[in-house]
Amino acid sequence: MLTPDEMISADDAKQYSPLTLAFLGDCVYEELVRTELVLKANMPAKKLHAEAVKLVRAVYQSEAAHFLLEGHLSEEEEYIFKRGRNSSHIGAPKSAKNSDYRSATGLEALFGFLALTGRNDRIKELYRLIRESVAVSEQP
Repeated sequence: MLTPDEMISADDAKQYSPLTLAFLGDCVYEELVRTELVLKANMPAKKLHAEAVKLVRAVYQSEAAHFLLEGHLSEEEEYIFKRGRNSSHIGAPKSAKNSDYRSATGLEALFGFLALTGRNDRIKELYRLIRESVAVSEQP
C-alpha cells in the first residue's frame, strides 16, 4: 500500500489511463486474494495457486463487478469502473469471454484508482463485500 506521501489526488488519478489503473489494480486485488488464502490455511503453494486462480480469473471478477454495480459503488467509483471496462485495446485471452474480461479490467481499474488515492479502507471494504456475496464457481 502507498504511504501518505506517495498518494495522489482523485483528480490526478483520473488523468491516468484506465489500463494503467488496471495494471496497478490487478496487483492490489491479487495481493488481497493471496493474503486471504494464506491466512485461511497453511497449505502447499500449488494448492494456494489453484485457489487463487478461482478468485482472480476474469469470470469471477466480472461477477464481482456486477455485484458491486448493484448499489455498492459511489458515482465516482462507477465512473472509474466504466472507464476501465470501456477501454480500447483490451484483448481477452482465449480462456475468457470478452465481456467478462472487460468487466474484470473495470474492477481492476477501480482497485488501482483507490490504491493511488490512498483509499485502503475502501479497497478492503469492497473486497470484503465481494468475498461475502459472490460465490466461487468450481469450473475452470
